[in-house]
Amino acid sequence: MSTAAPALSVLDLVPVRTGQTSAQAVAASLSVAQRADELGYRRYWFAEHHNMPAVASTAPPVLIAAAAARTTRIRVGSGGVMLPNHSPLVVAEQFAALEAIAPDRIDLGIGRAPGSDPVITQLLRQSGTTSDVDRFPQHITDIRSLVSPEGATVRFTSGGTYDVHATPAATTAPAVWLLGSSDYSAQLAAGMGLPYVFANHFSGDGLERALDLYRSQFQASETLAQPRTFLTANAVVADTAEQAEAAMLPQARMMARLRGNRPLVALETVEQAAAAEASDSLATGLLDAMRARWFVGTGDDVRSRIAEFAARHGVDEVMISPVAGATEDEPMDAATSRIRTLELLAA
Repeated sequence: MSTAAPALSVLDLVPVRTGQTSAQAVAASLSVAQRADELGYRRYWFAEHHNMPAVASTAPPVLIAAAAARTTRIRVGSGGVMLPNHSPLVVAEQFAALEAIAPDRIDLGIGRAPGSDPVITQLLRQSGTTSDVDRFPQHITDIRSLVSPEGATVRFTSGGTYDVHATPAATTAPAVWLLGSSDYSAQLAAGMGLPYVFANHFSGDGLERALDLYRSQFQASETLAQPRTFLTANAVVADTAEQAEAAMLPQARMMARLRGNRPLVALETVEQAAAAEASDSLATGLLDAMRARWFVGTGDDVRSRIAEFAARHGVDEVMISPVAGATEDEPMDAATSRIRTLELLAA
């Protein structure tokens, strides 16, 4: 199998570090999007998470619009919209409007996880039947129809029909992707003839099985003749291996808090994380596992490993979540370490 370099894309959770405002965090992420556009990355997706001190990507459509306005070539989209949190018609209208803003550059990645804790999930899903997770497949079908130039047709049980369009005169539609980390999502994407992304950056368990299910059960659709998939992965790339190891620690400690059900806080800086880890060893038990799944090191080393990873799983694209921590001297509205990861990978 070839180990040719795959296309690279970016997944952004809009990280928030200690002392940083949400405005500064968003400004920093938009600078990453601009640089990714300049460097030739294929797409730039924003995740959806809620009520987390270290994550500001709560509203993907808003961030996508801002990124689209600051870029010229790269595809921008959601990774993803957590559909049970929203009305399908509202999602369709938002992404049809984004498609009008940036034609042929919009991706609508859809997932069914809540993106938060049970309390926030209840607050997000106070919209009645639109939050019914069991209707997730039907809601995807509805959105695909609504964003298309043809629109959707409501059929009344008493007879008659009613036409609905997400925008009044669409000529193009956003590309719809199904996201997930389970057998269910892989099989649903296959059955609906949708492109599929396995959330490997979040949970690598079950990756091979999910890809096999998707590819073996795929049914061609009007929009996709063959299975289409790529993978996500966390990456920390720096000029030296030692710098990369140090820069992964803030994110590793945040993941340790999350998995250990500890109180969540804003991301520590590289210096804060090193000092804290020396006394509390919060991430020690996770570091080896993360090194095995994350791509941490110098540009040459990580580029080679990503190519091998893509070839091993038969994909031609890898979406990088650049999780390098910030140093104390990094401006609050900048993302120097994350941008450096993208630059070294694109070299």
